[in-house]
Amino acid sequence: MRHTHQPVGSPRSCGPSKVFPIGLGGMLLSIEGRPDRAQAIATIHAALDAGVALIDSASAYHVGADEVGHNETLIAEALAGWHGDTDQITVVTKAGRVRPGDGRWLTDSSPDHVIRTAEASRKRLGRARIDLFFLHAPDPTVPLVRSLEALRFLVREGVAATVGVSNVTVAELDLARDTLGDALVAVQNEFSPSATQHAAVLRRAEELGLAFLAWRPLGTIGKHADDLTAAFTGVGRAHGVSPQQVALAWLMATSPAVIPIPGARRAATIRDSAAAAALELAPETLRDLDRLTGWAA
Repeated sequence: MRHTHQPVGSPRSCGPSKVFPIGLGGMLLSIEGRPDRAQAIATIHAALDAGVALIDSASAYHVGADEVGHNETLIAEALAGWHGDTDQITVVTKAGRVRPGDGRWLTDSSPDHVIRTAEASRKRLGRARIDLFFLHAPDPTVPLVRSLEALRFLVREGVAATVGVSNVTVAELDLARDTLGDALVAVQNEFSPSATQHAAVLRRAEELGLAFLAWRPLGTIGKHADDLTAAFTGVGRAHGVSPQQVALAWLMATSPAVIPIPGARRAATIRDSAAAAALELAPETLRDLDRLTGWAA
């Protein structure tokens, strides 16, 4: 795979906005194991203070069935209490996954659900329009084009400024582009050193001029004592940084379309992740990591 010649720390395009090359994934602040509200808000503020300008949320980021939208209200509260210009912050949210409160993640991408969820999300976020609204996942019980038509309706009605699709194949991404046209500005799929299976989707996103938001961008780095963690740890040691920073720098170097959205429960974690924007890896280091991850295959 080729690597971008653009400095990894350069702002990246996400629809009409130019954003810091690393975002914040909000999920860990609202699901099982979440921090208390004060710590969660401090984590969001730390991200914003570090330059992060994109926060990823979803109506389904909650625990109990009675707290749908927990993460969105948390983000709205954090933005309201931040000292900076929140008009420059892109807030991303999604519809299509639901949590009944028993730990399960289910899918409902029916048009009615998508539209009702978007309208509720807009109110919780306290914004005139949702900056970027994603279909969280295709629903095997609903023709994808019907879910996409709901996104098109939301743009037409001014509920969402732009839209995206998540957890899709190349064929599903092409259908989204055919249905949504220029309103489609982003795709969000899993991508990390230990999960490179969506390379074809990333290539297609590049061709279409779309942002590629990489969820779970750290994968298994640091979680298992394996060859992958050892390699990224070794590179990090040589640069005086964490292996997680190396993973994010490698991801950003794969394509100028990639915007990793690591999660965090603590301010120190997102500060460390954001610092990866300043980490430039040598071409030979990138090639070695490519071979190890299978990205060069």
